[in-house]
Amino acid sequence: MKTVKKLMAAAGLVSVLFLSACISNNESSGSGEEKLTIGTEATFAPFESMEGDKIVGFDADLLDAIMKEAGIDYEYQNTGWDPMLVGVEDETLQAGMAGITITDERKETYDFSVPYFEATQVIAVPEGTDIQSAEDIKGMKVGVQNGTTGDEAAQKLVGENSSDLSKYDSSAATMMALQNGDVEAVVTDIAVAQHYVKNNPDANLTLVEDDENFEAEYYGMLLPKDSEYKEQIDEALQTIMENGTYEEIYQEWFEGTPDIEALESAQP
Repeated sequence: MKTVKKLMAAAGLVSVLFLSACISNNESSGSGEEKLTIGTEATFAPFESMEGDKIVGFDADLLDAIMKEAGIDYEYQNTGWDPMLVGVEDETLQAGMAGITITDERKETYDFSVPYFEATQVIAVPEGTDIQSAEDIKGMKVGVQNGTTGDEAAQKLVGENSSDLSKYDSSAATMMALQNGDVEAVVTDIAVAQHYVKNNPDANLTLVEDDENFEAEYYGMLLPKDSEYKEQIDEALQTIMENGTYEEIYQEWFEGTPDIEALESAQP
């Protein structure tokens, strides 16, 4: 009788251990969606910048709304521009969100979400400078953020290998170079330039727009080629554009009303 009781107790113990192991395995695997790691370059206010150890800005708020709508867990990391591009390409990062313009050249290496912001390039110069258009910066020392569409636009104007072109690691660094007199003009995204001029009135800078030389651009979330998350992200972005969430976030960071129709018409 004692032997039978011992055998039953042993069997019960094995069952408990087996059940515990199953529970432990489910918990360790998360039993849910993978947490995505999303890179950025957080010196591109008002889209992304650092506030203490937190990334804040339009992109940060929009990303949070997209991922909540899609039901995807994520971590937003300030990786820097070039490491972000490399990380998404080799899939050590699952996405990038950093005011990234959708271009045909980039689409050869990456996928993008549907567009979420319309932008254009602008020229920042000191007040009193006699600059009327992009053509006027030829022969001037021009600052750009390396590897951006501002860099590409400036190259078309002053030459790809021109000694007049100075490249920096961030848009903020280009604006500081302009303030310090290291360059005479900066070509960068208009919303970023407007934010800088507004928040640095003592810099005495002004902006010159040129629709003939600078075409409309559209930002998208950067994804690896054939990303399994693209459809979820696109659907979530479409939903928050339709239900008013996008406009609420937009108006927290920018003046006016977003042109949702322009974004929809720019979709492939």
